[in-house]
Amino acid sequence: MEKNQETSILIVDDEEAIHKLLATYLSNDHACVTANNADEATRLLSAGSFNLVLTDITMPGASGLELCQYIQKACPDTVVIVVSGMTDIQYAVEAMRQGAFDYLIKPFDLAQVNMAIDRALRYQALIAAKRHYEQSLEETVMARTRELRALNENLNQTLEALYTNYRATLRALAGALEARDVETSGHSDRVVAYCLRLGRELGISHNDLIGLEQGALLHDIGKIGVPDSILLKCGPLTDEEWREMRRHIEHGLSIIDGIDFLSGARPVVGQHHEKYNGSGYPRGLRGEAIHINARIFAVADAYDAITSDRPYRAAQAYVQARDEIVANAGSHFDPKVVKAFLKVPESEWAEIRRTAESKDYIEQIIEKRELRSFIVSLKRHSGTTGPLSLAVA
Repeated sequence: MEKNQETSILIVDDEEAIHKLLATYLSNDHACVTANNADEATRLLSAGSFNLVLTDITMPGASGLELCQYIQKACPDTVVIVVSGMTDIQYAVEAMRQGAFDYLIKPFDLAQVNMAIDRALRYQALIAAKRHYEQSLEETVMARTRELRALNENLNQTLEALYTNYRATLRALAGALEARDVETSGHSDRVVAYCLRLGRELGISHNDLIGLEQGALLHDIGKIGVPDSILLKCGPLTDEEWREMRRHIEHGLSIIDGIDFLSGARPVVGQHHEKYNGSGYPRGLRGEAIHINARIFAVADAYDAITSDRPYRAAQAYVQARDEIVANAGSHFDPKVVKAFLKVPESEWAEIRRTAESKDYIEQIIEKRELRSFIVSLKRHSGTTGPLSLAVA
């Protein structure tokens, strides 16, 4: 063993000849301190640190086993070797139970003591290395966790900003469509808000709510393809002009076709003129063959139309709108959606109308993590990747 004066050993034995012999023999390789009993050893341990303790069992005052117990609690990094004249195996077992690393029987061979110390110090070094590795690993994991948390927060902010920009673009487009069609200002935002409230009342998924919002904003996007002479005509339309006007659905589906982000808007864009009894267009769909988002939109759009000023009449009160919607349940409107409409108090509809144009209204309905998941889903898939997929002839 190489000489290592940094390794400190406390030798505890009430027989002075023994602890002097051990100290003399081991001092060439280690810094040795002696104690005559466990109480003196305890004071030395509390005053400084030792790598290893060699202790007898039977001594005046506290026993070596009690010293082992103290060291295990107060100095867990210190390794203990018991050197005793007790040959009963039970003493050795109890010494190990109290934290001793090894048990040597007197009379001992000094070379045997040296080998036991060497094993104990190697064991101590391995324990220290293991502890250092675990601590280093824990610190590395914590640091990496902080980095990942920061990256995740940045990613979340980026995804939320991306969706905000997408939505701002859609709102701007919807506003341009309203201006062209001489609609009441804020119509699209209000209809979106009414749709989302009905969707939540009906318990549809967050992905469907996103598609519902998009469809409500862009339901008339196909009117871009309708000539101004028809769209802005003051008088009644001819049959041919009506056919051309109805083609706005075809134009709308064509515009959003192939745009992954807007695939969830297809049900409302393609079916917002269908009626529950099958008398609508373009396909004459009936009942639940009409997508739930389009059935929700029909009620929300009608409610806003009735309660808003129009060039040909003033806005009507909630009661008139409610009565008209109820009267058309089963013909124009899905009775299930009408029932959901009636569950929402009049005061809440008024509050929704007031706050509908706020930028964060959608976040009151759809969780941010769902918006982030929606954006991420666009990257994962190919083809039609929006929250909904519905083929419309």
